[in-house]
Amino acid sequence: SFQKQVCNDIGRRLTVLEDAWAQGKLSAPVRKRMSLLVQELQQQHWDAADEIHRSLMVDHVNEVSQWMVGVKRLIAETRNLPDAARDGSAETELKSETETEPGQEE
Repeated sequence: SFQKQVCNDIGRRLTVLEDAWAQGKLSAPVRKRMSLLVQELQQQHWDAADEIHRSLMVDHVNEVSQWMVGVKRLIAETRNLPDAARDGSAETELKSETETEPGQEE
């Protein structure tokens, strides 16, 4: 029950991120750092992903505050998964939401 609430909260916040990304509401520096964050998650570099999260919160708080808590929880929850349960689905979900559309490259 608690875990389901956590997953739902993360999903809602990532939807806000996805919408902002798709509507071009995120600045180039935020898009670039989020792409780097996804790469760190894919490589299971939790501390590096967490550091990128913190830097975004410090440097771009107004832009990321609505959805960054979901990213932080995603990092924490994925880090705590046993290796056998970590199939990349969380990182894949975040990556699909942060891929650059054609013509929107940095």
